[in-house]
Amino acid sequence: MYNKVIKLIIAIGIFGVAIWQFVEGNIGNGIMYILLSLIFVFLYFKNEFILLAFLRLRKQDYPGAKKWLDKIKNPETALVQKQQGYYNFLNGIMVSQDNMSEAERYFRKAEKLGLSMDHDMAMVKLNLAGVALSKRRKQEATNLLAEAQKLDKQGMLTDQIKMMKENMKRAQAPKQHYGQGGSIRAQKRRSR
Repeated sequence: MYNKVIKLIIAIGIFGVAIWQFVEGNIGNGIMYILLSLIFVFLYFKNEFILLAFLRLRKQDYPGAKKWLDKIKNPETALVQKQQGYYNFLNGIMVSQDNMSEAERYFRKAEKLGLSMDHDMAMVKLNLAGVALSKRRKQEATNLLAEAQKLDKQGMLTDQIKMMKENMKRAQAPKQHYGQGGSIRAQKRRSR
């Protein structure tokens, strides 16, 4: 994996070769080198390992996605801020299967760093709401669900938000003890 600065240096170098090819009269080669330099500029903003991890995650291959993310040795120097957000978001999704506390830490970091798209940030808020609900912090979960609903402008997470609200209602419902109800007189009669 190339560091983010090295990607820009390579792109500038290839662009310089493209200009040299234009000066020499090789227009086709110059265009090809410009397109090649644009690939490195694209990879500056979209990390190749994060893209491959997303592809693995779409196929529900969590170990494969983890393998690609583990190839990023030092995310603070290798990734720009939004990529660090996605790195933490993906790690949070994978860790949430086993360890909710560690997943919350990853999701909080992704929320702090920010993500490019609103529906991705809505997904982070939804996952944080799920973690808060599992830790019995209902007020925080309600606030996070409201934020997720505001961020989900295209309605991609409507079903998940609705299901989370139903789970919250179920968790707030009083517990019923079957067979123990009735009036005090009825309970005394049963005990005789």
